Amino acid sequence: MSTITRGMMLDAIIIGGSYAGLSAAMQLARARRQVLVIDGGQRRNRFVEYSHGFLGQDGKKASAIASEGKAQLMAYKTVSWVEGQAISALPQGEGFAVAVEGQASYHARRLILATGVSDQLPAIEGLAERWGRSIFHCPYCHGYEIDNGRIGVLASGPLSHHHAMMLPDWGQVTLFTNNCYEPDAEQLAALHQRGVRIEAASVRRISGVATVGLQDGRQLEMDGLFTLSTVRINSPFAEQLGCEMTEGPMGTVIRTNEIKATSVPGVFACGDAARMAGNVAMAVADGAMAGVAAHQSMIFEAKAA
Repeated sequence: MSTITRGMMLDAIIIGGSYAGLSAAMQLARARRQVLVIDGGQRRNRFVEYSHGFLGQDGKKASAIASEGKAQLMAYKTVSWVEGQAISALPQGEGFAVAVEGQASYHARRLILATGVSDQLPAIEGLAERWGRSIFHCPYCHGYEIDNGRIGVLASGPLSHHHAMMLPDWGQVTLFTNNCYEPDAEQLAALHQRGVRIEAASVRRISGVATVGLQDGRQLEMDGLFTLSTVRINSPFAEQLGCEMTEGPMGTVIRTNEIKATSVPGVFACGDAARMAGNVAMAVADGAMAGVAAHQSMIFEAKAA
């Protein structure tokens, strides 16, 4: 672990120490660059016990993947770690200055935003406390474990049609439209062909493991539920820096190119804050690309801005 001295110009600061941030830092550490990771300790998947679909780590505790990744990263002598909340990230000279609440400001030639996002969930009683336990958003991460059982899709908007069309590969699907959207004739035919049952009654609450209580009093037991959240980026730094953003059906994310560079020279972004959908495997891949690109930019580009 490296020691940061006052006024030291680092090679890169990474805001966010979850999977994408860890992966980005690893690439830079292996290039023997001075790297600082600033982490507020709020992984998006902290509500989930086990992670799935990540090659070599399938079925492992999500917290263990993160903690072991950090331990491996911190074995590199050029890496520093600060636990705390970054409160500003601004251009300064030929690099960037990042202030941490109650601590110092740090300076680096390159900046990687791996801040992640927060899920804004449908306002259904009983949903939030089951999020990540019996209610999910990613079929590839959690569909297999339902073991071809009864799956409910809680609609949150028109995009839920896509969700409902996918999920029959993992179980017997009921789509609860819940006054969020009404499938047209073509969509109804497609859902019927996929074997999806449609329930139009309003959802009142979720109880038990995944029992859907309807406004008319019926209780429909499911083995698991899926719903689409909207997302909010966990920091304002991309907008503060002037990065271009992308609006999508699930929320706003940071626009990046194929090497995870933002529209602001010297600033890279990776993980869920810079893609419309993702999982641990995609976050790690994003981080690796951002770390490699940030390193190469220091060789082939004159300065950050």
